[in-house]
Amino acid sequence: MADGGLGARGVYIGRDALGASFTYDPWELYPHAITDPNWVVIGRIGTAKSALVKTYLWRQAVFGRRAWVIDPKGEYGGLAAALGVQPIRLRPGGSVRLNPLTARGGWEGQLSVLRAITAGVLESPLTPEEDAALREALKALRRRDDEPTLPGIVERLLRPSEEMAAPLATSVPELARAARRAALGLQRLCEGDLAGMFDGPTTAGLDLDGRLVVIDLRSVYGSAALGILMTCATAWLRAMVPELDDEEKLILVIEEAWRVYRVLDTAEQLQESSKLSRDVGQHISVMHRLSDLLAAGDEGSRLVRLAEGLLAETQTRIIYAQSADQVPFTREMIGLTKTEAELLPYLRRGEALWKVGNRSFLVQHRLSRVEAKIVYTDARMTAGRGRARGPSTGTGLLAA
Repeated sequence: MADGGLGARGVYIGRDALGASFTYDPWELYPHAITDPNWVVIGRIGTAKSALVKTYLWRQAVFGRRAWVIDPKGEYGGLAAALGVQPIRLRPGGSVRLNPLTARGGWEGQLSVLRAITAGVLESPLTPEEDAALREALKALRRRDDEPTLPGIVERLLRPSEEMAAPLATSVPELARAARRAALGLQRLCEGDLAGMFDGPTTAGLDLDGRLVVIDLRSVYGSAALGILMTCATAWLRAMVPELDDEEKLILVIEEAWRVYRVLDTAEQLQESSKLSRDVGQHISVMHRLSDLLAAGDEGSRLVRLAEGLLAETQTRIIYAQSADQVPFTREMIGLTKTEAELLPYLRRGEALWKVGNRSFLVQHRLSRVEAKIVYTDARMTAGRGRARGPSTGTGLLAA
């Protein structure tokens, strides 16, 4: 038995199993139906989960809600064009830079971001010595510069000063040895194959106040370091939050979120910010399957707890079709009933099981002709077959 809808207030999503219109808005549902606004969206490739997210952002823009998106595959260009903004496209050696240590983050924000980025590039937790060296390097830069940058941090780690060593009761040579691994890891973002994206002040003239901000990372999608760059981009976006007006509603979308959650320090940051989401906005994490969250090497046990916490604290879970081998794990992690789990391999394109608090809904997402063009991302797959065709639109509102 499927529940009826959540009421009429909110953006239109589609039709539920009873044939009624299904609408959703986290700020309308809080606190009587949910106690947090966040989403986790999972579904194998081709299930139209990203189409849901794009149309949700498009429809929320009508109500003045803003969105920031981490876009590793460059699939949000159509939505950006429809909203009259240009994606921020980052590429190695490019002309556009974002400073993850922006002064907007304040001391606590800058230090938290620096720790997360360093742990990401090292692909391991920081040692106590490395953590202390980063803290002192950041302090030294803040005493001299209005806005620290990663190249400045690298320089001070490689060549620490007496003012950095003294608070740690160590010598300058000992501090340099202790910080060398962290310095060489961060140097890759400044001088190596990942240079030219996060190694300087934020490029002037970027439109950061529009209805949509998209960080386009398609140029590095095939790189093994994509997770690191997504961590940097996510850190930069989070640093912008203190500048938002108290009345603004912000939606932060992370596509292929498992790549970011595999970095322990970043996962802890995101978990903390998601707990504060009622104040800073809505987090939407999009991924293919939940098992991706747990492929985390030596820190698996801690990341498993973070993944379980993410799911436990996220009260809206949207599950598109899953492969049969993923169903038992998905059922266990989300707490599905036997009947709900049996549905997952057979859900049609655009159809999803919505778990909202303790209620369950079977929803067929629907979109208009205009939205069909915005969400269409198969042009490259259909190239060479003549004129590329988007999803069938027919008339009225149709399934994604």
